[in-house]
Amino acid sequence: MKYLSYIYRAAANFAFLALVYFSLNFIGTYQQRAIIAGLVLAYAGMRAISALRSFVFFKAIQKLELETRRLGGLAGEGPSAVANRKATVSDVVNQRQAGEMKAYIDLFFLAIIAVLCIAKIVTD
Repeated sequence: MKYLSYIYRAAANFAFLALVYFSLNFIGTYQQRAIIAGLVLAYAGMRAISALRSFVFFKAIQKLELETRRLGGLAGEGPSAVANRKATVSDVVNQRQAGEMKAYIDLFFLAIIAVLCIAKIVTD
């Protein structure tokens, strides 16, 4: 399921990229193309800021993972509680890594879209 979610994220971003590309290429006048490119650039910028802010959240989760592992041995609980805690921490690690990968995929496609929009604004 993890790899399927990566494929879905890449396909959705590629569809957005194709939509932007065809929209900018089929608009005839420069003024309309520049307006559309500016609006798409603003939207891509907002999504990029959101993706970059998620890395702060992922860093906080990583700190909590390390602290949970450190305190796990000090709790003095039974072996079933330790195994349950390890399973929970490993699940959180997998979810965090998947979220980071999805954010990287988003940022890659948003960078391509930003370059495309800037190219359409700059060229006549």
